[in-house]
Amino acid sequence: MGGIIEFLNSNAGAFNVVFTAMVTIATVVYAALTWKLVSETRLMREVQTEPRLAVTLNSIDEAIHIVRLHFKNIGQGPAFGVKFMPRVESGNHFSEKLLAEFTEPNYFKTGLTYLGPGHERVSMFTELTENHDEKLSTILAFDVEYKSVTGKSYRDTLFVDMSEYKGTERLGKHHLYAMAQSLEKLQKDVGRLVGGNRLLKTDVYTSEDRSEEQRAHEEWREKQRRKSDA
Repeated sequence: MGGIIEFLNSNAGAFNVVFTAMVTIATVVYAALTWKLVSETRLMREVQTEPRLAVTLNSIDEAIHIVRLHFKNIGQGPAFGVKFMPRVESGNHFSEKLLAEFTEPNYFKTGLTYLGPGHERVSMFTELTENHDEKLSTILAFDVEYKSVTGKSYRDTLFVDMSEYKGTERLGKHHLYAMAQSLEKLQKDVGRLVGGNRLLKTDVYTSEDRSEEQRAHEEWREKQRRKSDA
């Protein structure tokens, strides 16, 4: 036991250096972890208030060949002061006309004061049956500028490659559109009946008919009884 105490006393300086180094390392690691935690917390708060604009090309429910652009805020924060600067990235002589069709709504010129999370705005539509090849060989670009609720400015470029729509098909009608058509037809039929424009075809079954049916049934039973007796 005395030897251990003597060893510790004789090497106290070395042990102090080792312990000090260990405490220093632990302090540095703790500070690094704290900085990382603060950075992730700041990033999470920024994501929760950060807007993000995206654009997609979708057909309307009534007809697959009629398409329009959907500009949607897919971020978790609202976008303020949204400005659009549309242009033709690549295409042909018809591309400028296609861009003019899409950007007919006035908000492409005036911008949007507010676009909340999950909210979207749509462009004017175009029919792909007209100038089909020219339209599907066009790439449009939309330079957009907007701000978050914290005042941070964003600038993105959204691309619309019309060729991605090639080969798109749909089986049957959109279910909501089909339901709407069925309800409309039912409403018209009910309206005709209520208004007297169309008469129901009915078969009237009177008491005389029931008596005649009963008499015929009795005669049949009597014939069957006579056959069995013979």
